[in-house]
Amino acid sequence: MKIVRVKVRNFRGIADGEVHLDGHTVLVGDNNAGKSTLLEAIDLVLGPERLSKRPVVDEHDFYAGLYVDTERKEVVPIQVEVVVAGLSDDQQRHFRDHLEWWDSNDKKLLAGPPAIGTDQAHVWAALRVFFNGWYDVEEDDFAGETYYAIPELNGGGYVRFTSSDKRKCGFLFLRTLRTGARALSLERGSLLDIILRLQDTRLKMWEDLLSQLRKLPVGEQEQIGTLLASVQEAVRHYVPSDWAEDPHMRVSDLTREMLRRTLTVFMGTGAKRLDGTNYAAPYQHQGTGTINTLVLALLSIIAELKQNVIFAMEEPEIALPPHTQKRIINSVRQKSAQAIFTSHSPYVLEEFEPGQVRVLKRASGVLTETPAAYPPSVKPKAYRSEFRARFCEALLAKYVLVVEGKTEFDALPAAARRLCDLEPNKYRTLENLGVAVIDAQGESNIAPMGGFFKSLGKTVFAVFDKQGAAELAAIKAAVDHLYESQTKGFEDLV
Repeated sequence: MKIVRVKVRNFRGIADGEVHLDGHTVLVGDNNAGKSTLLEAIDLVLGPERLSKRPVVDEHDFYAGLYVDTERKEVVPIQVEVVVAGLSDDQQRHFRDHLEWWDSNDKKLLAGPPAIGTDQAHVWAALRVFFNGWYDVEEDDFAGETYYAIPELNGGGYVRFTSSDKRKCGFLFLRTLRTGARALSLERGSLLDIILRLQDTRLKMWEDLLSQLRKLPVGEQEQIGTLLASVQEAVRHYVPSDWAEDPHMRVSDLTREMLRRTLTVFMGTGAKRLDGTNYAAPYQHQGTGTINTLVLALLSIIAELKQNVIFAMEEPEIALPPHTQKRIINSVRQKSAQAIFTSHSPYVLEEFEPGQVRVLKRASGVLTETPAAYPPSVKPKAYRSEFRARFCEALLAKYVLVVEGKTEFDALPAAARRLCDLEPNKYRTLENLGVAVIDAQGESNIAPMGGFFKSLGKTVFAVFDKQGAAELAAIKAAVDHLYESQTKGFEDLV
């Protein structure tokens, strides 16, 4: 089971977009390219707890804040469609009235009914579901709901895709900013709560705990009691004497829902008190790396319990050293049917084949994606042994400088750093400018390498020795900005 296609319209920064996924995937792109928005859009459709938020969407979730077309006098909806393919036998039985068929070669659903060729190996049972969010004019509020795409009901409308149905898909979205805040709480939808639900565990501690809190004595009651007695006496001038009887302080008036959000896991910090006991603090006060490691431990438990889960995770590299980043990526992939990451880390990208990396780009609200693939003239074996780290850095950069050979690759960044040292108000380093340097390993590779990175939406520069007319024309067509030395070798230029 895996997500194979996502279509988004009018959601946040995306006016229109379509992205295809193929198994484990990492999404890269510039800031505000739409990576997190895409995961949020998927969560609107597949997240079991997402629709419990009130309101489900608000005015800022609509592209450019447009939720009513004043000229046509009609509501402009948010629309997100997700296709999940490769369903298990159990899932096919559960969703039997809503099944379609996905051709993984042509990247599209088979037309039907009846669908032809469903017994072929590259054709998978699929489920197409969608979210509609809209402004309710009569209620002056925003609403949203999820539906199966087929069948369409008589008279219009669709069958609701409920929270229990979504749990059959096993989608779990781990947001960067919510990781530490909710992971080890008992709040509904937290990782701990998900695990308890999967284990079919019903907590029975709430009433006992609330009773103990209500009976807990409060210090300094005497002084507060004197004040409250004065309040009671004043109240009796206006209402019957038994209405405001015996005012006193208690520790809590918590409800079950408030208690779920309040209960917190404490853990040792390594610090000792004066009496020699270990000091414990709330888990969210631990180091970010520790929190992320705890979250991954919980994810492992969830994966083992669900056995068929799609993880979506924002920036797993935050506050973690490179070796831990790699371990996290591999662990999550091994335990999930599909793992979808956003990342700005070359160490994360190194763990994926180029075809599993999707470069997102957004222009005028239109979201597009390009599979990275292998760079031209770089064979898979050479990529794994030599080129991978530099290629991953270039995928994450906005600007790419293609140079002819190893000498230029080493010398140009060093020259830029020296210029910055000498005149910092005038010059910057290539790193500071966000420029990744790529060694084309030969002048004949400059044009194809430059064209490759330009096709991924990068601004491409090139520096090279004196070229013939035909070679220079090819480079000019392939890159955005170029510098041709008037010498035949970099050493001569120096």
